[in-house]
Amino acid sequence: MGVLDREAIVASPKFNRWLIPAAALAIHLCIGQVYAFSVFKSPLMDHFAVQEVAVGWIFSLAILMLGLSAAFGGTWVEKAGPRKSMALAGLCWVTGFIIATFGISTGQLWLVYLGYGFIGGIGLGIGYISPVSTLIKWFPDRPGLATGLAIMGFGGGALIASPASNALMAHFGGGPEPEQLVNGIIPTFIALAIVYALVITGGAYCIRVPHPDWKPAGWDPSQVKEKPMQTTKNVSANSAIRTPQFWLLWIVLFTNVTAGIGILENAAPMIQDYFPQITAAAAAGFVGMLSLTNMAGRFVWSSLSDYIGRKNIYILYLGLGLLLYLAVAVVGGGSLFLFLIATLIILSFYGGGFATVPAYLRDLFGVYQVGAIHGRLLTAWAAAGVAGPLIVNLVVESQAAAGKSGQDLYSLSLYIMVGVLAIGFIANALVRPVDAKHHESEDVVAAAQDRPDPDAVAAEEARAHMRDEDAQDGGFHATIAVVLAGVVCAGLLYGLVQTVIKAAALF
Repeated sequence: MGVLDREAIVASPKFNRWLIPAAALAIHLCIGQVYAFSVFKSPLMDHFAVQEVAVGWIFSLAILMLGLSAAFGGTWVEKAGPRKSMALAGLCWVTGFIIATFGISTGQLWLVYLGYGFIGGIGLGIGYISPVSTLIKWFPDRPGLATGLAIMGFGGGALIASPASNALMAHFGGGPEPEQLVNGIIPTFIALAIVYALVITGGAYCIRVPHPDWKPAGWDPSQVKEKPMQTTKNVSANSAIRTPQFWLLWIVLFTNVTAGIGILENAAPMIQDYFPQITAAAAAGFVGMLSLTNMAGRFVWSSLSDYIGRKNIYILYLGLGLLLYLAVAVVGGGSLFLFLIATLIILSFYGGGFATVPAYLRDLFGVYQVGAIHGRLLTAWAAAGVAGPLIVNLVVESQAAAGKSGQDLYSLSLYIMVGVLAIGFIANALVRPVDAKHHESEDVVAAAQDRPDPDAVAAEEARAHMRDEDAQDGGFHATIAVVLAGVVCAGLLYGLVQTVIKAAALF
């Protein structure tokens, strides 16, 4: 039994589950840096003497590989366990930075595609789904809270990485001027690779899977009643993709992401076109505010879904989101306040949609292979990551070619997003419980649970009792988990302060 194997990280029945979220946040905050890739866009364009499209494809490739690796690697992640998959994700992510650094230093743009885009993108997909099903198992009484805790970090990654990357490039390059930022990009990539390697290693060490005999205090699974949209049965990943529910949720996720990412990718130029008095610094503050609501929405809305239900929360995301897009299209340019409120709420729904969908899947398909099912559903993200920006950019270019400017550049694309969200709203309304014919037999599910073979259980339980005593008395694992939580909180506080400082320029 190796240290990366699932059997090596089975916790004792008395383990404190609140030591686990920091591990999930650690890897998601690191790989969430991809949302801050735009800070490298201008320096890379200057360095390679290319235009926006050539550099923009680095981000698109990373998101595409995220969806594909999550889809094809989801079943392996379920079998291998969260520590091994987190370690692989960290290796790919850090290796991607190193290869990209070599490509920058040698002037070979294709190496940046290979490193950050292809290999790093694989790390994104595996890392994104690694802790999700584990946290759902640690919080069976609060699955929405669990997925919110896990996925919140991905939205918050840019909140930290954007100001930190700018500061590092300015520091290593000798100043904030464009040519100085270009000079600082190589050491910045190296510094980020080192930091991410350390933080992800800490997260992989701290992660644990629950003991088969563990359950939350005061929670009795035998007393849990099956609700209309929350099954106590289980569906395999192969069976799930044959159900209409899976493809309806695929449409729901695709439409919600397409609408949100269209604003996210064009946030800075959009607010300046709507309000010409907004400076570049203030626009950067707006991007930070969007990252903040993107992150907060992942926790707040997914936690709320535990009380009002997953289907109802998507009615809010898609229905109110539709109306907010309409408001921005019709009167957004006449009121900065309305524009800000509408776009910030839209981005909170964007983040909330990501965090709620694993719990929605758990409600419909059970916990048996929810990680693998989630991975396959993320192909909707890969498709939306291309469709959303493409729709907005094509419309903006065509409107500009027609001589339009300001708000008129975006109005048509916003109306298109209204239609996209309407399709998602209808798809969500059609979701029904999964037919019993797709349910996996209880014997098959029981045989695939986290309990290893009897000899491994005996050895593991001896170690687990020691870990339990350490955890309760402030032992090594608890110490590392607390330190990791401190690093996570410090990073989020840094990002929040930087966002507030920049956003103040809007007012």
